[in-house]
Amino acid sequence: MASADARLAGIASSIRVIPDFPKPGIMFQDITTLLLDPKAFRDTIDVFVERYKDQGITVVAGVEARGFIFGPPIALAISAKFVPLRKPKKLPGEVISEEYSLEYGTDKIEMHVGAVQANDRALVVDDLIATGGTLCAAVKLIERVGAKVVECACVIELAELKGRDKLGDRPVFVLVEADA
Repeated sequence: MASADARLAGIASSIRVIPDFPKPGIMFQDITTLLLDPKAFRDTIDVFVERYKDQGITVVAGVEARGFIFGPPIALAISAKFVPLRKPKKLPGEVISEEYSLEYGTDKIEMHVGAVQANDRALVVDDLIATGGTLCAAVKLIERVGAKVVECACVIELAELKGRDKLGDRPVFVLVEADA
């Protein structure tokens, strides 16, 4: 097995950066190239699994949409359930929701009622943390039902946007730090 530094370097090098997408001034972090590289994708999952396998996590909550890519294999590997956190009106049945601010306006994420229980220990997974709004809403949603969020896990962090600040003292683990 490669060293942790070598694996992280391989993961970082497999992420394509697309300047000025979707608008001028944005350096888009494209994970589709990571997904096309089976070794980098496996290493990404393995690093997360090694970190969380002995932490008693009972639920992995994936934030729509790219948290759905990384969350399920992590959940399976650590024997936890996977809970999708979705945009409004995407989940059938009864849901609870949490609103959060965007650059212009607001959005919501939703979760099925009963998917997460008060005694659950949760890991929140997304591909990227930028301003922290989505992750903060995800954490609040899970904490509202009484569960403990152990950590937020992201593949990429745009640290200069200070998304961690919105999460207060909640821990965040990232594999790659990138420029916004």
